[in-house]
Amino acid sequence: MTHNENPLLGIEFQVPFDRLQPEHAKPAVDSLLEQSRAKVEALAGAEERQFAGFMDDLDFLTRELDTARTIVGHMDSVVATDEWHAAEEAILPGVTEFYTALGLHPGLWRALKSYAETAEGQALDPVRARFLKLTMDEFRRGGADLSEDKKARLQEINAELAKVTNDFGKNVLDSIAAFELYVPTERLAGVPQRVQDATRVDAEERGKEGHRLTLHAPVLQPILIYADDRELRRELWQANALVGQQPERDNRPLVRRILELRREKAELLGYRNFADLVLEDRMAGSGDAALAFERDLETKTRPAFERENAELEAFYRAEMGQNAPALDHWDTPYWAEKQRQAKYDFSEEELRPYFELNHVLSGLFEIVKRVFGITVKEAQAPGWHPDVKYYDIFAESGEHIASFYTDWFPRDTKRGGAWMNAFVTGGPEVDTAGGQVFSPHLGLMCGNMTPPGKDTPALLSLSEVETVFHEFGHLLHHALSRVEVRSLSGTNVAWDFVELPSQIMENWVWQREALDLFARHYQTGERIPEDLFQKMLAARNYRAAAFAMRQYSFGLTDLSLHVEFDPTSDADPVAYARDIMGRFMAAPLPDNYAMIASFNHLFSSPVGYGAGYYSYKWAEVLDADAFSRFEKEGIFNRETGRSFVDTLMGQGGSADPAELYRNFMGRDPDPTALLRRSGLL
Repeated sequence: MTHNENPLLGIEFQVPFDRLQPEHAKPAVDSLLEQSRAKVEALAGAEERQFAGFMDDLDFLTRELDTARTIVGHMDSVVATDEWHAAEEAILPGVTEFYTALGLHPGLWRALKSYAETAEGQALDPVRARFLKLTMDEFRRGGADLSEDKKARLQEINAELAKVTNDFGKNVLDSIAAFELYVPTERLAGVPQRVQDATRVDAEERGKEGHRLTLHAPVLQPILIYADDRELRRELWQANALVGQQPERDNRPLVRRILELRREKAELLGYRNFADLVLEDRMAGSGDAALAFERDLETKTRPAFERENAELEAFYRAEMGQNAPALDHWDTPYWAEKQRQAKYDFSEEELRPYFELNHVLSGLFEIVKRVFGITVKEAQAPGWHPDVKYYDIFAESGEHIASFYTDWFPRDTKRGGAWMNAFVTGGPEVDTAGGQVFSPHLGLMCGNMTPPGKDTPALLSLSEVETVFHEFGHLLHHALSRVEVRSLSGTNVAWDFVELPSQIMENWVWQREALDLFARHYQTGERIPEDLFQKMLAARNYRAAAFAMRQYSFGLTDLSLHVEFDPTSDADPVAYARDIMGRFMAAPLPDNYAMIASFNHLFSSPVGYGAGYYSYKWAEVLDADAFSRFEKEGIFNRETGRSFVDTLMGQGGSADPAELYRNFMGRDPDPTALLRRSGLL
């Protein structure tokens, strides 16, 4: 199949999604794998006289292959049909084998070591020198110095890990898609009207009576928070807790296998455990350091957590009497919301009319124009679904620096959650005449936000607005990068640093000046009334300890499984994880609780957030501290924004993240900044 016939070959910039079909995936990837192997052999055979441009050739070695496999994985996430599942599974073995072999290639490893000893290798500019060091570290962690029999075993481990983690993610997606519950209107008492309308339309479209309930977040969360029907809340909570446990889609055996393979891989490479392997090049440095970080936060937060739970219990008893049933997991969100409304006379639902999605986006684009000097304009490009939109980003000079796609609403054939991804990494390049040109970046933002109703536009919750800002922060990290080395550009940074640019963006959602740029009532155009804004601020840290402890529970479960749990023992990792999570819950967990069987962050890719979930909190400390400079100098201060881009966000992974942070703040992070912002100090 030629470049002209296969839209995955020869992609220049915009992706031809209108022509892309699952059957294009394997032929394109096979062709690109063949090309990449030839490039590897040419590079591996380089002798000293041929080393000119060696690091740049290495940097661009897999660019087209990376783009193609990212697009195929993306399609399997947003158009998750059997055909796209099959396409993703078909390319997986070849891709996994290639990347594993690349990290073990003896000729390339010899060429790298030879190059590092040349005068040219010793005199590289700081960014390329860092790229060389990190590449050599990666080769060592990839097993380049292992004996042949150990290399062969490593390849087997990597291939099995790729398959098992892919199966894990597919099981979660299929489990969520398989659940539906039809209920009459009277069972939705207390649930916001927009959710009732959307679920009624969903049922009608399937020729059914009543309302169709699913486990997608825009349906599940409002039911758990607002439904007066306790039995309905219980039914949905339990159905969600069983995701990844059903026959034919049971992830529990896969959890143990993934942990076994990760531990074996780490030990094969000379590390104590998988956490030490993956954290060596991150800010935390080791599994023990990350555990100590989480446990320190847990200790400081637990008194407030116990106080919050006692206050909620007292509120519940005052409302329902001393003989009411004990609060259970499907009760806590419901009664917490009741308590918040009583305490602050505030419900997040009151804010929804002010957060129409298009207004939120236009306000976000205005904020980044003021702070970072960039302009975002809607443009045209083929998409994978009618909901998809496309935008261009321009620098202050008018230069086109990036474009991106958005896909905001849930579908049964789309994975849950929200994410940003990079299709094309651009940056400064040398043109044919030897001059400098800028090649634009291409990315996307996906979410599962509240969709438009029959008679209403898409009205977001406050947390959904934060999610939009968060994902756009990731996108800016990609789009504003001006690093010459592609492998160190944009979000190619230490994993526990990558959430800083995204999480810092959420802070603007809480500033009156910023809100006034986009928070307008979709019918009247009025801004958020001052009394409602004050209630929103007052309620911001409501049950902050409970929310923090929930995050610690995920981070500590992850780290404990990868540092302290022995997957070769008789102990059950699901029960082990349940015991850890139970310490962070106000009610006892049922024996069949197996949240980790649906924990995509940890187990749906060979590494992913495995041993790295703590990084959300790590980056929250960084963002709370870094935003204090904006608070001091002005949230729209263009000089502060320029400094943030020039010293930190635009630098990608071109320097040590601790150094980048110091360049912006003039000091190391203040670990108490987050606890202060959360009202926990």
